[in-house]
Amino acid sequence: MSLSEKEEVLYLSGNFQDKEKTDVPVSASWRLFIQGILFTMAVAAAGTALANLPGVNRVGAMLTAILIAILYRNLLGYPEPLREGIRFSGHKILRFAIILYGFKLNIDIVLHKGFPLLLHGALTIILAIAVTLALAKFIRAEKELSLLLGIGTGVCGAAAIAAVAPILNADDEDTAMGAGIVALMGTVFTLAYTFLRPYLPLSAVEYGIWSGISLHEIAHVAAAAAPAGAEALAEGLLAKLGRVFLILPLSFVLAAWMRRKGTSESRKSTPFPWFLFGFLLTSLMGTYLSIPLTVLNSISTVAAFLLAAAMVGLGLNVHLSHLKTRALRPLVAMFFGSIVVSAVSYVTLRWF
Repeated sequence: MSLSEKEEVLYLSGNFQDKEKTDVPVSASWRLFIQGILFTMAVAAAGTALANLPGVNRVGAMLTAILIAILYRNLLGYPEPLREGIRFSGHKILRFAIILYGFKLNIDIVLHKGFPLLLHGALTIILAIAVTLALAKFIRAEKELSLLLGIGTGVCGAAAIAAVAPILNADDEDTAMGAGIVALMGTVFTLAYTFLRPYLPLSAVEYGIWSGISLHEIAHVAAAAAPAGAEALAEGLLAKLGRVFLILPLSFVLAAWMRRKGTSESRKSTPFPWFLFGFLLTSLMGTYLSIPLTVLNSISTVAAFLLAAAMVGLGLNVHLSHLKTRALRPLVAMFFGSIVVSAVSYVTLRWF
């Protein structure tokens, strides 16, 4: 029995009451599934295009795409017939994007040339998580979202949040809000670093390293360090890659912690982060295989786009009313946590 277009929409949205007496055409289900994936990619493409405009380019494509998704959700509603495809983007494509993200990481350089910076990175991660959670507890902010923000601040921004969200069983709204907040906060701190650079008693290389061990995302480090010169940029990115590398041990620690603290039932629902082995594999491939730089750059571009599309899928779950009620206090905790990270990393770099 074939369905009318209206019945098909009702069925796939869960509002059709007589499901047992009807059969949804397989072709229709797959068509809507593919349309849902393409919808997230279209929004990601729009965000990428807008991010190339003057002024908006400092915000970045991912944050722009998330904001478009949030506005769409709150102005036009959730595109319910496309839910399965959107969820696929927000969960499966997200993991694939993290796997591709591994090509950015050169393990050999991090371990052999950047080991002291690796220690700085470990301090940054511990400090960011500890301070953010302590402040969150003090001002009674949501612990789950605050933890995501602390991890995003300490490791590598939205990519870190995306990597640990499945491990922490974080809901889609918290993941999207966390990614959006850390991208926005990182942009604010990047502008502040750029403004402060001429007034700081740091050499160009020291400034680049400071950016790498304290700013939120790779793009933020590149934007802040580049004006100080090529050497500052190289050292800043090396320092940042050390923090990206630490996402692996951190994720396994979080997975073990989740299994230990949960009930027997929740332990079964806590997923093992298998996709991180894919991240490690692509890191090894990018490090030890002779892959042309143009190919690596293309993979990096695809990874960034897919991550933006995945964040669109998650951003469609965000209610604007929740930004004030749920996100404001975690944002405050993260803001002051980021200040502490910047200050402590500056002192340790300057005096030790």
